[in-house]
Amino acid sequence: AVDLGSANTLVYVRGRGIVLSEPSLLAVDSRNGKVRAAGIDARRLLEHEAGSISAVWPIRRGAITDDEPAESLLRSVVRKVHRGAGARPRLGVVVVPGGATAVERQAVERVCRSTGAERPYLVEEPVAAAVGVGLPVAERAGTLIVDIGAGTSEAAVLAMGEIVVLRSIRVGGDDFDEAIVRYLKRERNLLITQQTAEEVKREIGSAAPIGAQQWAEVQGHDARSAQPTTVLVGNEEIRGALEKPVARIVDTVKETLANTPPELGSDIVDRGMVLVGGGSLLRGLEQRLREETHLPAQLAQWPITCVATGSGAWLEEPKPINGS
Repeated sequence: AVDLGSANTLVYVRGRGIVLSEPSLLAVDSRNGKVRAAGIDARRLLEHEAGSISAVWPIRRGAITDDEPAESLLRSVVRKVHRGAGARPRLGVVVVPGGATAVERQAVERVCRSTGAERPYLVEEPVAAAVGVGLPVAERAGTLIVDIGAGTSEAAVLAMGEIVVLRSIRVGGDDFDEAIVRYLKRERNLLITQQTAEEVKREIGSAAPIGAQQWAEVQGHDARSAQPTTVLVGNEEIRGALEKPVARIVDTVKETLANTPPELGSDIVDRGMVLVGGGSLLRGLEQRLREETHLPAQLAQWPITCVATGSGAWLEEPKPINGS
């Protein structure tokens, strides 16, 4: 089973669990366009040969942007898993966003077939996440899952093993990083990379007030002189920079709740929501959602791997949810 994400690709093998988790990244030779490496190997190569190597992310906003790079990435994944497996792995299950269009789903199937696999069984990400978390999705009662990935965020109400209400937006953790890059350029005349922005986000970023003021020294280049410089940045500044993408995610959850049938809404009032995905690790996001929705909100124990774990349920058991 493959969770082909915008930021990372995870692979679950029957009987073994998650055997691979690597960046959904290719290192491409800038001179001839050839793929030099994929995954963690690509990241290492980019660190040492940045001048002649370009970074290519074949999955953007949860969708395949170009078949050929995506095929290269998936073939690399299959080879790596095959090296440690007793038999050639089959791409039996592949995760897709709940809001993926028919064209986007066809692209996933097409790329999977390019590896020699048969047509894969597509599992919608909110369902896989809920199964991976251990939520009782097969029951009649409603369950709310909020999945914040690198490129997309989805809020889904599930019951009887199916998605009843879904809202999906092309906003995620990457937008948090980009918001920090834009803010520091606009307000502090500081040019930084997206990787630096991600580090700032992890160190002092938040979606809600977090108490005592915190600071981070951020290294970059002066936007006017292009000289290397370091700027001291406060957590309240970064919280303000993150407000727009955070507010869009919160509004998406609210819209999902507003469209939930009353009989399921009462279940969610009791159970609350569970947050999954790398973007859900932003500090204060649970608090922000609790305050804005007046519902319980909790972060999943394994927010980054639960989708892959859940997708593996279809390998371990042919009909893991109500015979579906």
